[in-house]
Amino acid sequence: MLLRALDDVARVALPVACPGCDRPDVRWCPDCLAPLGAPLRRRELAAPRLDRLDGVPPLPVWAPAHYVGPVRGVVVAWKDRGRADLDRPLGSVARRAGAALGQVLGTRSGPPGPVLVVPAPTSAAARRTRGRDPVSVLARAVAAGLVASGTAARTAPLLVQRGPVRDQVGLGSRARGARLGAVRLAAGPVTGRRARAAVQDGIPCLLVDDVLTTGATLAACAAALVGAGTPVLGAFVLAATPAPSTRRRAPEGTG
Repeated sequence: MLLRALDDVARVALPVACPGCDRPDVRWCPDCLAPLGAPLRRRELAAPRLDRLDGVPPLPVWAPAHYVGPVRGVVVAWKDRGRADLDRPLGSVARRAGAALGQVLGTRSGPPGPVLVVPAPTSAAARRTRGRDPVSVLARAVAAGLVASGTAARTAPLLVQRGPVRDQVGLGSRARGARLGAVRLAAGPVTGRRARAAVQDGIPCLLVDDVLTTGATLAACAAALVGAGTPVLGAFVLAATPAPSTRRRAPEGTG
């Protein structure tokens, strides 16, 4: 009874609403989260910055949903509006994705070997503003799903942003493209040693980010890792911006 009373008081002092539909007194609606429970699909063909000019296919990127409607509201609230309570449902989405990707990656390359789950780096300014790093929450959940699927996986924050970089919210395609050189391997006393060890061991990586828009961030991350000699298997994101045209369709399913 006491806990219920305290919860009622908290709701009056700090009103809560579903970020997908603004329904009051509901932290999140099952209907608003439902698109994130869909099977993973390949989304990289809708991201122009992932295009390669050397005949190599773009980096595979898997996501369950498009970044539209209620899904967009949920992700924005979780990432930029202090809704850390959404860690639980979104972490569950990422864990299921990790389990599914463990099967896909194992099928492609034989028995699944060790995989490093690498979160896309967040700027120091964004971490200070948010008081946390939401993408690392996803990375840990993806790693847990991979482990559950039988893949030896662990998170590895191997990447950092090079110098002061604006957050991408509100940036257009050209400005996002300018970020391609803004990511490098970590050089700190702890993460720097981990990055060097990963490069020396040649352990393949799976990148994790929250949203795929132009693909500039994932392209920069992949370039930094591949340039250092570390293979990149692909990436997982919660949602992807739909292509402006339906003429280029991404491959169906997780394969």
